[in-house]
Amino acid sequence: MSSARVDYIAPWWTYWLHNFPHINLRFQPIENSFKPEEENYQQSLIFLGCVAAAGLGLNLLCLAIYLSCLCCCRKDDEEESKKPNSCCVTWSAVAAGLITCVAVGVGFYGNSETNDGVYQLTYSLYNANHTLDGVDSLVTATMGSMKSGLHQHLARLDEIFATRGDYVQTLQFMQQMADNVIKQMLGLPDWEEAKVDLASVADQTANIEYYRWLTYLLILILDLIICLLACLGLAKQSRWLLTTMMVFGVLTLVLSWTSLGADLAVAVGTSDFCIAPDKYLMSQTTGIIGSDIVHYYLYCNQTLSNPFQQPLTIFQRSLTTMQIQIQGLLQFAVPLFPTAERDLLGIQHVLNSSEASLHQLTALLDCRGLNKDYLDAMVGVCYDGVEGMLYLCLFSILAACAFTVMLCAIPRAWRQIACREQDYDDMDEEDPFNPRVRRIGSQNPNHTNMHSFCSYSSSIGSQNSLHPPAPAVSNAPISSSEYMNQTALFGGNPRYENVPLIGRGSPPPSYSPSMRATYLSMTEEQSRHFGNDFQA
Repeated sequence: MSSARVDYIAPWWTYWLHNFPHINLRFQPIENSFKPEEENYQQSLIFLGCVAAAGLGLNLLCLAIYLSCLCCCRKDDEEESKKPNSCCVTWSAVAAGLITCVAVGVGFYGNSETNDGVYQLTYSLYNANHTLDGVDSLVTATMGSMKSGLHQHLARLDEIFATRGDYVQTLQFMQQMADNVIKQMLGLPDWEEAKVDLASVADQTANIEYYRWLTYLLILILDLIICLLACLGLAKQSRWLLTTMMVFGVLTLVLSWTSLGADLAVAVGTSDFCIAPDKYLMSQTTGIIGSDIVHYYLYCNQTLSNPFQQPLTIFQRSLTTMQIQIQGLLQFAVPLFPTAERDLLGIQHVLNSSEASLHQLTALLDCRGLNKDYLDAMVGVCYDGVEGMLYLCLFSILAACAFTVMLCAIPRAWRQIACREQDYDDMDEEDPFNPRVRRIGSQNPNHTNMHSFCSYSSSIGSQNSLHPPAPAVSNAPISSSEYMNQTALFGGNPRYENVPLIGRGSPPPSYSPSMRATYLSMTEEQSRHFGNDFQA
């Protein structure tokens, strides 16, 4: 950039991105100047997207190799590996969740910063377009009043002052001044084409930014929801939820790498523009606006002369001269020609309105207004905009890492769930303490209803003292009073320390030989007495 530029300094990250290798699709290095209309420069930005696509392919290849090894490699002793695998899955899920939360936070900040920068750009473009529109409106109105209004008044006064040659000469001199003003107005640049370009660029940029912001907002919410549901699936050990989240995780991984390529290409291209924006703008306005005018508004230094100073000065002097002539005619001609007063006052009104337009035009053409809009746009794009894009690139990288870890943890969790269900399948179905049998029993209470006829007691009682138990009992826990009654029926003394074991499905603490013999004899006696009622 020129050494005269002191107001705008490109940030350091734009220089860092500007120094990225610019390589076309034929793997040839090209110049890193901002030339979006050239095919080679477009290919250099596409090449950055291809690099991100290559990263996605490598990431998916590594995941495929990992899953293949996980499916093919079997460990000999799975029991010893359960605890380490469980810890590995847990810590992997925790790491993926934390990285996802950090990535989402970074993504929200980057999305907001980019949106602020683009909003500042569009706001500056609209302001500049409003300024140019004001200049064009003032020039058009002034030329119209000079051509139509002033010409009509002078034509009528020429008829009124036909007998006075000196007054007719004054009117002719005023007509020359008016033509001179119109000539100076025509010498001003035509802002119409530039104004339309600014308005269209601002509208298109605002529309694109809205959809970009909305897309990233949905991606951020999607990443957060997938991470939460994956953690829920790991906690609930839900196979279908883990399968669904694995599919969505692959989709999010593809989105992360795609957004990384797009953000990187946009950031590098914008940084190339931010390094020397004045050169690109001057090249784009060639043939539309003079280079001296563009230079004046881009730099706006006190050493630079206003290119509109001369036409504005001539405009001011012409208006002052005509005002003096009208004052003289009002003073000397009106007493002689009273009918001329109306047209003279009409000319004076046109001159007054033209002078007001001149002051507004001078203020609008001053470089400070448009230069401020230019600097605000550059700050919005090159500071907030590019910085936000860098944060979005960081978000994409973190999200890719988080979902890679998640996709590695989910198959291990799936394998643990399968091993645990296999362990349940290997259990003895007749084992009364099998959790699956107990669950089936709870679902089918008729299968487990049986007569309660014994309580294990260390007291030695007579078998003849046994009485038949009740026909059936429910699965409800037995109270201590019922337990004492039952032990009394069996001739034993109540064992208060055994009360907590009743009704909860727990095994007896121990079996002594005498207790086992007593239990078997009681079982045979009950079977003879009640028949098949005790069959499970």
